[in-house]
Amino acid sequence: MKIVAVTACPTGIAHTYMAAEALEKAAKKMGHSIKVETQGSIGIENKISVKEVMAADLVILAVDVAVKEESRFKGKPIYRCEAQPVIKNATKIIQEALKIINS
Repeated sequence: MKIVAVTACPTGIAHTYMAAEALEKAAKKMGHSIKVETQGSIGIENKISVKEVMAADLVILAVDVAVKEESRFKGKPIYRCEAQPVIKNATKIIQEALKIINS
């Protein structure tokens, strides 16, 4: 499964990057490919390209603030959650997100 994700929190410091790392580790462990874009205090990092969005099976938005350039994900299955639950149990979040495309 190809997943793209965006993480962001109000301050754009710790939780943004902790959630990104948790998603990357969990997806790899589950056998999925993932690219995680962070929208932190220094702006967008590891930006997801239009080509990557088109190739993705699923979009996960683990954010506590508005996503910049969210329109690029239009037409893709999107799972939304806050950053904190991802940090606590990214595997569970990915499993829940996969349900929207497996239903």
